[in-house]
Amino acid sequence: MLNNIGLPGLLLIAVVVLVLFGRGKISNLMGEVGKGITAFKKGVSDGSNELENEKADGARDVTPEEEKDKV
Repeated sequence: MLNNIGLPGLLLIAVVVLVLFGRGKISNLMGEVGKGITAFKKGVSDGSNELENEKADGARDVTPEEEKDKV
């Protein structure tokens, strides 16, 4: 059903949405969407950094104590 929308259909939908909601509400909505995307990216970045730090902690020096004393 949605396979044949095309550019004219999308433009028509955009005009109808603009008329129904107005420019102010749409710009506010897009601002909130942008904030959400930014927060999502930050969360993903923080999560990957946390995983890398855990891997680095797991890869700590495992040299036996006897050999450390010799050096």
